Formats: sequence, structure tokens, C-alpha cells
Amino acid sequence: MNSLGSLERAIMEVLWDSTHPLLVREVQGALNANAGKPLAYTTVQTVAERLVRKGLLSRTAERKAFRYSARRSRDEHVTAVMLAALEESHDRAPVLSCFAQSVDLDDALRLLEELARRTGEQPHVPGPGWIPPPSS
Repeated sequence: MNSLGSLERAIMEVLWDSTHPLLVREVQGALNANAGKPLAYTTVQTVAERLVRKGLLSRTAERKAFRYSARRSRDEHVTAVMLAALEESHDRAPVLSCFAQSVDLDDALRLLEELARRTGEQPHVPGPGWIPPPSS
């Protein structure tokens, strides 16, 4: 799931940015708008079908064509990729620790807030101008 090819990612981006399901021709047009070498209709259709088989897109029939849409939002997809990566570790504690130390401070604070909300505790969110203590 987390190993999408460049064209698969590009198609997903077009569909995530769209407010409604798109025909292959519409996806092709969006992709070709900024492409040096235009993509063929059949190429876009083949990759869209591959994404349907991977469970990332859904399709609905419209006359002799299909409209495609993402099965989940960009945020939901990124979350699933992160969770899948975490599941690959036999010992999650070091991975989570490294992650917590690697994210920038604003993201760490958002994560703390969400974890506090999940556990029902009051989040301790520092106010403006807060400076983290020096590392020991």
C-alpha cells in the first residue's frame, strides 16, 4: 500500500484534490496539464484500474466509462501508511521513540494534544513563546 509508483501517486493526488469523481479523460487532462510528455488515455486507465484492485480507488459506471474516486482521504491514506510501517517493527517502542524525537516541536505538541484527548486527560499545551527545556 505504501509503495505507489509515481503515476499512481499522481493519479491519487488528482483525485484527492477533486471535489467529485472523475472520468479517466478528466484525470488524464489534469495530469497532462503540467506534463512535458502527455500520457495516453489507456495508460491512465490501466493505472486507475490497478489502483481499484489495490483498494485505493472506487469506480462507478457512467454510460460506457467509469468515474473514479479515492476510497479514503489523503489524511486517512497517510495514516494507514504510517500504521503499516509501524506494524513492520517487532519492537515498536524504539520506533515510536525515534519518531517522537524526530518530528518538529509543533507536530509533537499536536500529537500530545490528540493523545491526551484520546485518553481523556487535559492536554498540557504550552502557550505562545514557550521554549522547550534543553536536552540533557
